[in-house]
Amino acid sequence: MQELKSLIRTIADFPEPGVLYRDITPLLRSADGLRSATEALVMPWRGQGIACVAGMEARGFLFGALAAQLLDVGFVPLRKPGKLPHTVEREDYALEYGTASLEMHLDALEPGERVLIVDDVLATGGTAAAAVALVRRCRAEVLGCAFVIELGALRGRARLPGVTVSSVLTY
Repeated sequence: MQELKSLIRTIADFPEPGVLYRDITPLLRSADGLRSATEALVMPWRGQGIACVAGMEARGFLFGALAAQLLDVGFVPLRKPGKLPHTVEREDYALEYGTASLEMHLDALEPGERVLIVDDVLATGGTAAAAVALVRRCRAEVLGCAFVIELGALRGRARLPGVTVSSVLTY
């Protein structure tokens, strides 16, 4: 894991003073690093009967689609408002720096389907909690949430009671 951590760049005071931003772009640029991170992301979830992966815009699309491919299942995008053309369900949530919303096509999931939610970073847990709420609103089962990076000090797991969480790297 130290090799993967070496591909995460830390940028101080971004997007605001006092924040240490974990930049994954060097990881994305490394073919070996991207492959290793994605394989580590899905490893705990193999053989769990996952029907599909849902990923949040935007970096969750990258890792979610790669995870879905490795798990041989489909991918459901969870998007910012106004980006999906069909009937949607919407969840508003608080971020570290304000508020946001996620939308999902109402017919994206079947009732009872087992879904893995994937994103690049678990920080305060607001985005992940919104994703869990959307998936459950469609009566699908949230099998768990998988993240490339977890910012442990921000205690995002606490916003996901009853949800199994895995992370490749923890800071």
